Amino acid sequence: MRSKIVLLIGIAALFIGMGFSLQGCENKTIVDSPSSEVRVSEPGGGTVTEKQPNVGAKVSKAGPFKTFKVYTDGSAPDNHYIPSGWMGDYGDLKLDEKFMTNPHSGTTSIKIVYNGKAAQGARWAGIYWQNPPNNWGTRPGGYDLTGAKKLTFWARGDQGGERIEEFKAGGITGEYADSDVAGIGPVVLTTEWQEFTIDLEGKDLSSISGGFCWSTNIDVNPQGCTFYLDDIKYE
Repeated sequence: MRSKIVLLIGIAALFIGMGFSLQGCENKTIVDSPSSEVRVSEPGGGTVTEKQPNVGAKVSKAGPFKTFKVYTDGSAPDNHYIPSGWMGDYGDLKLDEKFMTNPHSGTTSIKIVYNGKAAQGARWAGIYWQNPPNNWGTRPGGYDLTGAKKLTFWARGDQGGERIEEFKAGGITGEYADSDVAGIGPVVLTTEWQEFTIDLEGKDLSSISGGFCWSTNIDVNPQGCTFYLDDIKYE
């Protein structure tokens, strides 16, 4: 009889314990928090925040801003943005991202030829470096470059006297517009490499799809022009 009583008490205790356990599980809620940005490792230990198509909380950048490179060499693994946004008389343009003669540094620079023939009748032309490629503000993209103080790049002309009306960062409009814009120009080039700086102080760089851009026109380059770019980076 005593053994039966002990067994019944044990069974009752087991059911009571299960009841408490089940009640505890019912009070737990698992929440998935989607993020619109993910951390991307940079060579050398730095990180940037890259936009993703889903919507969610912003991932903050840790530590001071790390140099963010748009172009260093033609095959560099840490280049960002693609020169996909050909504008105006795009038929007047030729682009070589691996031009090997007289780079500012490394082994290559970017060579741009604008022939000024107005193939599309616009009388001007330019190129945007974009992320993702061909993004004119119609879809999410770009990088969070918060913390950058300036965009620097090097440029030279083939003959000297080439006039570029504008160099800029940001400025893409649309549903997913860039968060800000900054630029310089007009700029007259020489045959020697010169460093140029676009001031980004006070700019909202939280979403930049148009990482770099230039434009010029027939009026200031009636015979067209050839010029070179190198070492484009946010600092």
